[in-house]
Amino acid sequence: MRRGTTLQRRLGIGLVGGMLLMWLVGTAVSGYAVRGELDEAFDSAIQETGQRLLSLAMAGLVDKDEPQVALHVAGIGDSQEFLAWVLRDRTGNLLLKSHDADPDVFPPVPEIGFRNVAGYRIYGTSAADGALYIEVAEPLDHREEAAMEATLALLSPLPLLVPLSLLGVWWFVRRSLRPLRALRAEIESRGDGDLRPSAVVGLPAEIAPIAEAVNRLMERLRRSLEAERSFTANSAHELRTPIAGALAQTQRLIAEAPSEDMRARGRQIEKSLRDLAGLSAKLLELARAEAGSILHDSPHDLLPVLRLLIDEFRRTKDGRIRLRSESLTALPARMDVDAFAILMRNLIENAMKYGTPEEPVVVAIDPEGAIHVVNAGPVVKPEVLGRLKGPFERGGAAVPGAGLGLAIAEAIAVSAGARIDLHSPAAGRRDGFEAVVAFPPCGPSRLTGGA
Repeated sequence: MRRGTTLQRRLGIGLVGGMLLMWLVGTAVSGYAVRGELDEAFDSAIQETGQRLLSLAMAGLVDKDEPQVALHVAGIGDSQEFLAWVLRDRTGNLLLKSHDADPDVFPPVPEIGFRNVAGYRIYGTSAADGALYIEVAEPLDHREEAAMEATLALLSPLPLLVPLSLLGVWWFVRRSLRPLRALRAEIESRGDGDLRPSAVVGLPAEIAPIAEAVNRLMERLRRSLEAERSFTANSAHELRTPIAGALAQTQRLIAEAPSEDMRARGRQIEKSLRDLAGLSAKLLELARAEAGSILHDSPHDLLPVLRLLIDEFRRTKDGRIRLRSESLTALPARMDVDAFAILMRNLIENAMKYGTPEEPVVVAIDPEGAIHVVNAGPVVKPEVLGRLKGPFERGGAAVPGAGLGLAIAEAIAVSAGARIDLHSPAAGRRDGFEAVVAFPPCGPSRLTGGA
């Protein structure tokens, strides 16, 4: 299943994106405000410049009688000048101008006040009862450039601010989500049968109710599973005594039967009772396997248990079982040794029951610690192979059995965090059946005795 975007990434992108958007909006608003303040400052500057120049011009021209030649003021070195001005009389005749003033920029008739003309901001004022007019012009491009520089100054920290914000938000969100990651790790480390409630201490207020709801759900599930397992175990246990009594009475009847026909019928009843006793024993094993209490904190060495189990099969069943573990000195796993014995017993019994009687059953351990149980026999169809680990599923109707062996082994493996894979044909063969038990890594825990 495809995993969605992590909460950490969503928060990081959302917070940094929101901050970036707010910064841009703030910059736009600030740029607009700065532009207004700059206009006021520049208007005030050209207004004061015009008034001062008019005062100086009046002092220089007051003793002159109707000057006919326009004068101009020379520039100062190579300095950049943004203001140009002209001094005219009431009829528009040019009396005095700055060195770079273009008379065509100014309207032919002087006006008082501010106005924008052909890309210039012009301020005009008069003196001597309207006899003299001075007009000061400033290029609007100068103002645009100043406003743009101020706006860019506000945007210049962004290339450094965005990555620093990402790192800061990532660190803060990761630190804030630490309790949630700890909760996830604690749940993931459990076996499938572990339904203990999870600790909710230290979780954020938004997450704690979810954890509490999950704990309540797990508690209801645990009670339901316990009731089901208890019913199965109690039923199987209670059946053992009457079955044993019925079996004893049947055996006595067989011994006392007057005819061979009655003894044959008695032996059929005896066989049915033995099958029923075997079924009750398997149901007890299944109930224990599904109880989910077979995972230990420390690993045990399961190799001696496996060897002991195989020796028992050789003594009580037949000698066609082989163990291959020459290069292996230990088989560590965090699994209850009794549950491991039940798991392997069911796998081996299944292999011996369905395997070809003339060929041995091989139990091999590979270098990774996986156990392979291989038997010869017909190839199992894929559609049958896929459901063999379910309860009461059998690969061949001609072979007696309840169909619980692989289901018990699967339940124990799942509770221990292990995995059972079924293959047919077996690896390296054209026929046969193979069950592979793969255990999870034990980690750095200290190995304890298991036999």
